[in-house]
Amino acid sequence: MAEAPLVPGTVAEHTICLLIKLGQVAFRIAEDGIGATGLRVRHYSVLQALADNGAMPQLALGSFLRIDPATMVTSLDDLERTGYAERTRDPQDRRRYAVNITAEGRKVLADLNRTLVDLDGEVLADLGITERDSLHALLGSLAGSPTLTSLFDAVREQNVARRA
Repeated sequence: MAEAPLVPGTVAEHTICLLIKLGQVAFRIAEDGIGATGLRVRHYSVLQALADNGAMPQLALGSFLRIDPATMVTSLDDLERTGYAERTRDPQDRRRYAVNITAEGRKVLADLNRTLVDLDGEVLADLGITERDSLHALLGSLAGSPTLTSLFDAVREQNVARRA
């Protein structure tokens, strides 16, 4: 008997169901792949955002990455403990913290990026180069989609309002 696909049967007729399951699979593979560093995907996202944008206020960083404040605090605590990021008082507003990546954070980020490139190759091994490039372009378009962004932000705001 052949193995069942990751999204079996008519469930796979729904693009959103394919995205959900494949996202879960990719997340677990990525978490496992970078796990030896003691970091998680959310830590990688924070470090990469800091490397890309420079020091940022903690609240702005959380908003930029769409990470809720509690998870952001925990993630930054972890990154500070490992010496990969640091929080300092924002000189423009002493009530806020500015977050920056450290030299050690840049080193581990380079390792994480190499690992993620390798994982891309493994996860997408059954696709040709053209298919990989097309998939990346399509996913990039979705990630930057004003419609999808708006839908997601509205759902997040509703969930925050329900918890309040």
